[in-house]
Amino acid sequence: MPYRPTNAGLQATRVLWLATALVLTLAIDGAAEGRQAIAGTVSTPAWWGVCALVVVALVVCGPVALTVVRIVVPTSVAVAGVTVILGASAMRGGGAVAVAILASVSAFTAETGEAMVQVAAYGDERRLPLRVPAAMQLPMAVSWLLWSAASLGGFLAIAADRAILGYGLLLVACALTWILSRRFHRFSCRWLVSVPAGIVVHDHFVLAETLMVMRPNVERAQLALAGTDAADLSGPAAGHALEITLRESTPVVFAATASHPKGRAIHATAFLTAPSRPGRALHALADRKIPVS
Repeated sequence: MPYRPTNAGLQATRVLWLATALVLTLAIDGAAEGRQAIAGTVSTPAWWGVCALVVVALVVCGPVALTVVRIVVPTSVAVAGVTVILGASAMRGGGAVAVAILASVSAFTAETGEAMVQVAAYGDERRLPLRVPAAMQLPMAVSWLLWSAASLGGFLAIAADRAILGYGLLLVACALTWILSRRFHRFSCRWLVSVPAGIVVHDHFVLAETLMVMRPNVERAQLALAGTDAADLSGPAAGHALEITLRESTPVVFAATASHPKGRAIHATAFLTAPSRPGRALHALADRKIPVS
C-alpha cells in the first residue's frame, strides 16, 4: 500500500476545537453566574483569546503551531473541570469536559502531528514525526502541569478580585511559557524525512548534526528486532522502532548529554529511529524505492 498523506486527524482536531470553544464558553458563563461582575469580565475574554490562538495555529500549521496546539489545547480540560467545580450545570460543564478531552486526544494523535509539520515541508519531502523519548515524558507532563496551574490560577485569582496573587501567578506562568515553549518545541521538530535523494533524521534532541543518508547507501528498512546492535537514535523511545541498515558506515554525531558533555561521534552501519507510525514510515520509504521488509 503506497504512502498517502492524510489530513483527517487535523480536520478532526479543528472541528473538536471549535466545539470545545463553543461549549466551554457556555460553561464559563454558567460558572460566572451569581458571582462578582469581574469574574465574567476576566474569564470570558481570556477564554476567547485562548480560542483565537489555537484557531490561528490550526489554520496556519507548521512545527511552531504544533507546539502551541499541544501546549494550549489540553488546558481546556482543566478549565472545563473548574467550571464544573464552580457551579456550571451538569449539561454545560460535563459536556465541556467531554469535548475538551476529545479535542486534546485528537491534538496528540500522530496523524495530526504529521499533517501539521508536513505543511512546512520543503519541496518533495515527507516529514514523519518521531515519538518523544520515554525518559522525557514524565518531566514534560509535570512541567506542563505546573505551567497550567500557574496560568489558570492567575486568571481565577484575578476573577476573584485578588489581583496581587493573580498577577504574581501570571508572571510565573509567563516565565514558564518562555522556558517550556522553547524546550517543548524541540520535540515538534524531530522527524524522519523521506526525500528523493534518501533519508534524513532531523532530531536536535538526540543528534548534534542532522543525519543524511543517500538512497544508494540504504540497504533496507524494517521493524527492529529485539537485541539488535544498531545504533539507537530514538532517544530511546518506547514502542516499535525502525532499523535502517546501510551498505557503508556513516558518521553519526550525538548531542551533548550529562555523560558526554561534548557529545560523541560514531560510525554506524545501522541505526534505530522511532516514527510515531512505523508502518506509514515504511510505506513512505518504499515509495522512494528503498527496500523494506
